[in-house]
Amino acid sequence: MKALDIVAVKAFVLAADLQSFTRAADVLGTTQSAVSLKLRRLEDQLGRRLLERTPRHVRLSAEGQAFVGMARELIAAHDRAVAAFEVERRRLAIGISHLLVGGELPSLLRRMRDHDPGLLVEMRVAGTGELMQAYEHGELDAVLALRPEGRKQGRAAFVETFSWFAAVGWEPHPGQPLPLATQGESCRIRAVATRALDKVGIEWNEVFVGKGAAILGAAAAGGLAVAALAQRAAPSGTVDIGERLSLPSIPPQDVMLYTALNDRRSREALRVLTLALR
Repeated sequence: MKALDIVAVKAFVLAADLQSFTRAADVLGTTQSAVSLKLRRLEDQLGRRLLERTPRHVRLSAEGQAFVGMARELIAAHDRAVAAFEVERRRLAIGISHLLVGGELPSLLRRMRDHDPGLLVEMRVAGTGELMQAYEHGELDAVLALRPEGRKQGRAAFVETFSWFAAVGWEPHPGQPLPLATQGESCRIRAVATRALDKVGIEWNEVFVGKGAAILGAAAAGGLAVAALAQRAAPSGTVDIGERLSLPSIPPQDVMLYTALNDRRSREALRVLTLALR
């Protein structure tokens, strides 16, 4: 068998992780058709179907599941070899809103590590106000956060959708206000979510206050309250109850990227991070 095309292997891992040929192509800086061709040739070379494709989804086949771990090891070994004589080590300090990350944080960190082994990534997960203050003081090189009120700078990275999440099997108590888990009065998502409830006349009561999607998700998963969470950050053990309980939709929110960095390595790393969060 001929040596495997490392770019094709990278395309396979990216398509599997991002569940999209288009997103994999964005990371690689190529086209969706080029990624499809490389993956088809890789599958032909291995004699295995690695990915199941439907019009809406891309997911690993059983044989792809068996191969993906070895594919990651191959990419990591290749990148270490390429970086063996890299003399410039760069530090990149990134802040991410704690409403944007949940249980997928380990895979997000791994993807950042594997993308550029010579890049020392430091990450701070906190509230938008704290992150923007650190950015303005030069402590962070880039910030990904929900668009702060009154701030016009930055670049729109993607749109985040939010919904109402509760524990599997959770039911409201008849005649009682909807119990909510929120980040407190300073939270923008709390404001838009409670405003939506007030508009349709649904009574609510704040029964849990914490910081970050992981903490609010824990309150929801424990059956204590309903939490307004980003779809992607909702933890296992919770389900979207918005439609079932006829709760109002929560307006989508712009996620902004704030950075003054312009060099290729930083741009590529931030692009990988943004695509991983989308």
